[in-house]
Amino acid sequence: MFTKVIAAILALPLVAQLVSADTCTRTYSAQAGDICDSISAANNVSTYQFAVVNVGIIDEACDNLVVGQSYCLGWQGQDCMTTYVVQQNDDCDIISSAAGINTTILYENNPQIDDYCSNIYIGEVLCTANTVQVPPAPAGTTPATSIPPTATPANPDGDLPWCDE
Repeated sequence: MFTKVIAAILALPLVAQLVSADTCTRTYSAQAGDICDSISAANNVSTYQFAVVNVGIIDEACDNLVVGQSYCLGWQGQDCMTTYVVQQNDDCDIISSAAGINTTILYENNPQIDDYCSNIYIGEVLCTANTVQVPPAPAGTTPATSIPPTATPANPDGDLPWCDE
């Protein structure tokens, strides 16, 4: 009897973790040639959201995807499916205007974007919902904050549309 009680007590943290775990609402099975941005673009999920819901599974460089493995795309109540794929010469003003949202909402749904919108890159997928819908990053992290080494910055000259030369 004592052994069963000890086993039950030891199992409580695991059960509590499973009960409090976020519920995945959509999944995707990785295919050969997939990268995080292609998965994001094809499934209307931001690059940031894909990184957050798979933190600890997908590394920061997103170079450890396993063909056939199922990955979560969004959590219940925190699943942005309104997205925009960054194009050459885009900046946050252009993207928010095209989406019909203000830049505050754009930044809140994409907390990986720096204050100058200088770290977005061609092919990155951003959440452009008109309300905040993305999950918060795990404590102490903000996934997808830098431009991948193989990516091209969206606005490499850093020209700010409101500055005169």
